[in-house]
Amino acid sequence: MSVPSRPRVAVLVTLLTLASAGLSGCSTEHPDVHRAKPSGAAGTAEAKPPVPKPVGAPGDILVGGRPVTGTVPSGNAKFPFRRTYTDGELYAPVTGYRSLAFGNTQLESLLREDLDAGKDVATTIDPVAQRTAFDALRGRTGAAVALDARTGEIVALVSTPSYDPNSFTGYATSDAKAWKQLNADAGKPLLNRALRDLHNPGSATHIIVAAAALEKGLLASVDAPTRSPAVHTVPDSSVQFSGDPAHCTDASLRAALRYACQNVFARLATDLGAETLAATAESFGFNTEQVDTPARAFESKWPRQPGNAAQLALTANGLFDTTATPLQMAIVMGAIGNDGNWASPRVVPDPKTPAPSRRAVSQHTADQLRQAVGSSVNAWVPSASVTWAMAHAQAPGGRPLTVAVSISSGADTSREAAQIAERVLEAAKQ
Repeated sequence: MSVPSRPRVAVLVTLLTLASAGLSGCSTEHPDVHRAKPSGAAGTAEAKPPVPKPVGAPGDILVGGRPVTGTVPSGNAKFPFRRTYTDGELYAPVTGYRSLAFGNTQLESLLREDLDAGKDVATTIDPVAQRTAFDALRGRTGAAVALDARTGEIVALVSTPSYDPNSFTGYATSDAKAWKQLNADAGKPLLNRALRDLHNPGSATHIIVAAAALEKGLLASVDAPTRSPAVHTVPDSSVQFSGDPAHCTDASLRAALRYACQNVFARLATDLGAETLAATAESFGFNTEQVDTPARAFESKWPRQPGNAAQLALTANGLFDTTATPLQMAIVMGAIGNDGNWASPRVVPDPKTPAPSRRAVSQHTADQLRQAVGSSVNAWVPSASVTWAMAHAQAPGGRPLTVAVSISSGADTSREAAQIAERVLEAAKQ
C-alpha cells in the first residue's frame, strides 16, 4: 500500500509582514461591533452604565464589556423570565443557550449559579476578532479558535453553521418547531465545532514530530539532513510513504515541514518510536481528558501504542487514530509561537487564579521550529475532507496570539483557510 504525497499540503503565509493598519482592501471592523479598550494582556472595556434589570432577573454574559444576553418577562409565573440574545448566531458557541423548554448549555449552564444570582459574567472574547472569524466562515462548515498563548484567554470561538438561541428560548409551539428543525439539520448547527469536532490533522502534526526529533537530539537542527529516501518503506511492511523527490529526498526538517514530506516523518516515527512521539504530543495537550474553557472540549487523541510500525507512521502523518479539535491545534501553534509554553485555554477571565503555564518543548526547539515554519502552517487531509490552518503572530506589547481554522469540504480549501486565519489574527492584533 502506498500513501502518496498530497499537492499543496503545506502553504506558508507570512503574517508578521502585514501592515498594522489591516489587510489591504479588507477592513476587519464591523459597524455594529464595539471593541474594548486594552488594559494589560487581556483588555477591559469602558461599558455604558448598566440598564436596570427586572427584580430577580439573571445576570448577563458580556463581550467587550457589553451584554450579549438579555431578559424579558415570560408570562409564566413559575419561570418568570425568558432569555434574549444579541447577535445570537455569532456568540452561540460562547454563550450556549438558556431555554425554558430545552435546558441550558455552555456558559448559560456552567455559570448558572452566578447568573441566577444576578451577577454579570465577563468573557475574554474580542468582539472584532469574533465577528471577523464568523463572517469569514459564513456559508462554510468549519470552526476557528484564536487565543493568547501566554494566558490561555480565548479571543475568538466560532462554529459554523451556527444557530440563533432566540428561536427556542420559550415554550411555545414555534420554539418546539425551531428546536426540532435544528436537531434535524444535517449541518449540525448545535455542534460546537471549535471544541467538539474531531478530525485527522494530517500534516499539521508534522510540527510535533519535528519537535520530538529536536528534543531527543535525533537531529541537531532544523537544517540537518534527515537521511530520508523519496519513498520510505515502513520496516517489516509493504506500506510506503512518499514525498516530492525534488524537495523531500534527505530533506531537512525545514524543507520537510514546508513541503509536507510524508516520507521524512514516517522515517522519523520509526527512529523515535511510539512512546517518544506520544509523550511529545501529550506535552502539547493531546490525550488530556478534561479540557474545560469552562465548556468541556472533546479529547484530542494521539495513539500511545499503535499496533504496528505502519500505524505508527500513519500517526506521525496525522492519520490513523490521530484526531484533534481546532482548540487543540491552536494550542500546538501557540506553544511554538510562545517560546515552547502554553496555558490552559479559557473563555472566562480569572484574575485571582491565573492559568498556570505548561512547557511543551524547550525555548531552543520552539525557536528553531518557529524559524522553520514561519508564521503559518496549512494541511489538507483528503481522508477526512478537512483543511487546517494554524498561525501565530505577536500583538503590540509582545502578546503571543495564535489561531486555528478548520474547514470541512470535499475540496482542498488551503488558500481560503490561510486567508481566514490571517484575517482573524490581524483583527485580534488591533
